[in-house]
Amino acid sequence: MMTSLPPFDHDFGSKYTGPPNPTWSWGQRIDSTPHGRVWMEGEKQGWKTVITAEEDPNKLYALMISGIVPRPIALVSSVSEQGVENLAPFSWFGMISNWPPVVAVCCLNAPLSRLKDTTTNVIDNTSAGFVINIISEPFIEHANATSIDCPPDMDEWTLSGLTKVPSIHVKPPRVKESAFSMECHLFQSIPIVDPISNATTTTLILAHVKCIHVRKDMLTERGMVNITKFQPVSRLGDNSYGRVGDAYKLARPSWSADEGKIKEVIESAE
Repeated sequence: MMTSLPPFDHDFGSKYTGPPNPTWSWGQRIDSTPHGRVWMEGEKQGWKTVITAEEDPNKLYALMISGIVPRPIALVSSVSEQGVENLAPFSWFGMISNWPPVVAVCCLNAPLSRLKDTTTNVIDNTSAGFVINIISEPFIEHANATSIDCPPDMDEWTLSGLTKVPSIHVKPPRVKESAFSMECHLFQSIPIVDPISNATTTTLILAHVKCIHVRKDMLTERGMVNITKFQPVSRLGDNSYGRVGDAYKLARPSWSADEGKIKEVIESAE
């Protein structure tokens, strides 16, 4: 199937554009624009409602990972109590807090509720810490190789061709190819238990970020990561991945600036 797809466009570059509806105003309905009307046409086909308790878990998994998109990917470097290094990607991942700096990684348990190697390493070898590396397009195949279901003593680093760089605060190395890596210690682990079967299906790992490594060429003058240079990869449904397309900026609404306009809209709707 993949051989029938067009080749990857290496010349593509994301850029900043204006927002989808630059003339939007308070109270404006979506069908007031051509794009909005086209979007709402699809609603005429109706809705499919899924009662999760009645759905097959595998089908629910497929539906949720295809609808909750795009998802950033954490390439986690960890080490076992026996000193065996592990490298694995997880797309159930996101930021929780900037202070204390905490991010979350969810690890779906293996069959029979067995913890995956990453989960075991993080929880049982707490003092060692772990590293979360963000994946960019130039090494997505390398990172994807680490998702193989190999035996626990297999070296994913060698299989992937990725490069180890010593960390500062934790024992596992970080990935040199990653332009943004976070050295972490376990903040809290939370088992996700099925209320019906009482089986632990997933483990939520809250990671306390102790140190961040970011390549200087990725930074803007304001000290933020330039998304057009970073080329981060996102996870989509089935075995699909996504790239960052054009980006646009939207100012956060301000009550003090728009209070009068907002009150006019509310009064006209009454």
